[in-house]
Formats: sequence, C-alpha cells, structure tokens
Amino acid sequence: MVNGGLYMDLKEKIRIIENFPKEGISFKDITTLIADGEAFRYSIDKIVEHLKDKNVDLILGPEARGFIFGVPVAYAMGIGFVPVRKKGKLPYETVSVSYDLEYGTDVLEIHKDSIKKGQRVAIVDDLLATGGTIEAVTRLVEEAGGEVVALDFAIELTELKGREKLKGYEVMSLVKYDI
Repeated sequence: MVNGGLYMDLKEKIRIIENFPKEGISFKDITTLIADGEAFRYSIDKIVEHLKDKNVDLILGPEARGFIFGVPVAYAMGIGFVPVRKKGKLPYETVSVSYDLEYGTDVLEIHKDSIKKGQRVAIVDDLLATGGTIEAVTRLVEEAGGEVVALDFAIELTELKGREKLKGYEVMSLVKYDI
C-alpha cells in the first residue's frame, strides 16, 4: 500500500479531456493513472482489499481496459483471470450474450469452459457508466453457471446511473465523478 496504507486521491492521477471523443463528453483518461506505478499499485491493492474476504474463484474483465485492472487483481489474489471478448475474438467454443448499445447491439463472449458451475466470480473493469456492458457480463457469468459476488471499478460516472442497472450486485468504485 502507499505510504504504509494511507489514502491517495486518485482523481489527481486521472487526466480529464473535455470534448473527447465528441463535443460535450468529459473523458476520464486512466492512462495517466496506470503510468504512475504508485497510483496503479494503490488502485489494484484497493480492489484486492475489497475482494479478499469474498472467496472469489475467478476474476473476469471485459476487453480491453478490464484486462488492465483485472489481470493484476487476479495475480495478487492468486486466482485465474477470464477475458471477456467481442464476438469472434476467442479461438475455442464460446458462450455469448447480446446487449443493446446506443445505436444497435453488440455481442460479448467467454470460452464455454472458462467458468465451472458454482464458481464465485468478481468482475473488474476500469469504468462504470450506464452499466449496459457490465450487466451483459453478469448474464454471461450466470449463464455459464457462475455466481457474481462483486463488481469493482476504478471509475464510476454516477450521473449515468449504472448502479441502477446492476441492482442486486455489490458494486464498488475507487473514484466517482458526477460527469
């Protein structure tokens, strides 16, 4: 932990880029946080601390930024990591789920043998916005026979009310923005 376990203000480590990727969007850029070794370690340690007593068997992370946070969490906990990919990116037989986007639909997949029935799964990602992607990932886990025990994020955009779509799940975020 940082400085013997002291608090770190992660907002100081996240770059805000206004009007990206389009006018009116205030983009929260995690590249500055993950480039800062101390801040990145602190972030991973905080997620691990949240998950340590939940008897988690696997960490799932949606591509691509969920990999950035999920893999070191899995490593620190000594458990496996399962990548959640877009349709057609995984080489073996898959379980898939379709979900709605602002304009159209998308499909997420995991290998069909990546979760054993009854395994306890935590989903780790960089950002909770509207909750649509993570809600789809929870359905993937449950369809594969796993139990979602926690949803952990580096950043939460509270104004977009993603938590409402994830009612019934334990949600933790390190940093909250009103947008």
